[in-house]
Amino acid sequence: MNDKQSVAIAAAKHVQSGMLVGLGTGSTANYFIAELARRQREDALKITTAASSLVTTLYAQSLQLSVVAMEQLSAIDLYVDGADEFSADKTLLKGRGSDLVKEKLLAKAAKTFIAVAESSKQVDYIGQKFPIPIEVLPGAWQLAKRSLEDLGGLGDLRQNVAKDGYWVSSHGSLVLDMRFDPMHDAAQLNALINNTPGVVEHGIFFGLCDALLIANNGTVSEHWA
Repeated sequence: MNDKQSVAIAAAKHVQSGMLVGLGTGSTANYFIAELARRQREDALKITTAASSLVTTLYAQSLQLSVVAMEQLSAIDLYVDGADEFSADKTLLKGRGSDLVKEKLLAKAAKTFIAVAESSKQVDYIGQKFPIPIEVLPGAWQLAKRSLEDLGGLGDLRQNVAKDGYWVSSHGSLVLDMRFDPMHDAAQLNALINNTPGVVEHGIFFGLCDALLIANNGTVSEHWA
């Protein structure tokens, strides 16, 4: 069993019958979904789920999990998802995929948000290893980029996989991948980007994570707020 699977199974132990559970997107989230399906099948776990992406919806449904549309939600009991980076204060960096907006909506709506990650993803400051993804309105991307540059940001539009066009998120936004000077702490940078006109959403998850489950060579440690 690898670390992604270990931490996902540990997170699934926090799911109880009757819960509405938000499902993240990515390889670690898939292990979590598979474990929920196993518990539903073998332990009579009774849950409803909400998915952060189309690919997660299809995977959950293929395992016979009940998935409700996000339009039906006002709150959920638990959200579990991975992270691209995490810092000591449980701030996360997410959004290297295409589903940033829905991921943050579910994280905010959850009574409890559990992030799961391997120890190698810990950083001294958010944005240390990866640029910060910032979804912007297609018609305003240049204005938003200029505003972010005024904050000290450096970067450009994310290209698509074929490198012959630009990445479009599932929300229909273009994505700016921006790096910022580490002199900005996560709280300050979160506020500055939030207040930038033309920004739809961004990848700093500040003050949202209730618990961080970290896997290191088969051992999972839990860190609660």
